[in-house]
Amino acid sequence: MKWDAKRVLVTGAGGFVGSHLTERLVDLGARTRAFVQYNSRGERGWLEHSSRRARIEFIAGDVRDPECVHRAMKDIDIVFHLAALIAIPYSYEAPASYVETNIGGTLNVLQSARTLGVSRVLHTSTSEVYGTALRVPIDESHPLRAQSPYSATKIGADKLVESFHLSYGLPVVTVRPFNTFGPRQSSRAIIPTILSQALKGGRVRLGSLAPTRDLNFVSNTVDGFVLAAEAEGALGRTINLGSNREISIGNLAGLIGSLLGLELEIDLDRQRLRPEKSEVERLLADNTLARQILAWEPKVTLEQGLQQTIEWMRHHTDDYRPDSYTV
Repeated sequence: MKWDAKRVLVTGAGGFVGSHLTERLVDLGARTRAFVQYNSRGERGWLEHSSRRARIEFIAGDVRDPECVHRAMKDIDIVFHLAALIAIPYSYEAPASYVETNIGGTLNVLQSARTLGVSRVLHTSTSEVYGTALRVPIDESHPLRAQSPYSATKIGADKLVESFHLSYGLPVVTVRPFNTFGPRQSSRAIIPTILSQALKGGRVRLGSLAPTRDLNFVSNTVDGFVLAAEAEGALGRTINLGSNREISIGNLAGLIGSLLGLELEIDLDRQRLRPEKSEVERLLADNTLARQILAWEPKVTLEQGLQQTIEWMRHHTDDYRPDSYTV
């Protein structure tokens, strides 16, 4: 694809994955518009101090506002839709806000894409929609199970995207990342949770240590988004982006400790436990479809990604509050 001829929009551009993707698109030469959450301070999330900032067109707004979304999508060829509420614990407390943002916001993007004739919409799903694995590795035909309000809204959004493709022929691709990690990730995620506490020299407080996750470094996930925007065979498909490797939370903490040269002492913090039936016990991706359709494979290993994340976090410890639990 000749990216310098493409006008692209990234919703949720100020967030963790969104900021990395936005910078990659700028580097590819795309005319890049970043849709960021409006705030009265005019801040642009992780793109606020980006070295590519001068080459990004910023639009501040709210994905829940259809007129705002429509304005942001005018004259756009490709939309990368990442805007969402993602913290699972907070979805127990404020499920309506997740419905409004994750389902309603996605509907706004789809409606505008259809009206404006956008050439492709890349929709972001999550491995959480599978729930605890019924079989492994998990391929895209695995049943969907809503074990949290968050995952329920992502299933709803995924199905809306599917319906717009089948009903209206809207050119969509659903990208389903498994547990992306890396620099800029918030402390509501497991790796920053462990690292921020370990780097402060304190004991590490965690919830359940038994669940397994398929962890994928952020540059690998961004590779998948870019390839999904280019591949003709991806249209109308849902595609897993995972490493085909699982690790338990307990073993992950041990690995991080070894990379830091520390013997981490772990305490159980009950407030970090999910409700019993809501915990997703096992996630392990089958990435065969991504390899076949996108020619994608994870280039950065778990260990390499952790090393990069550790080095970044050493210089950003003030951005985290390890003494408090972030919902």
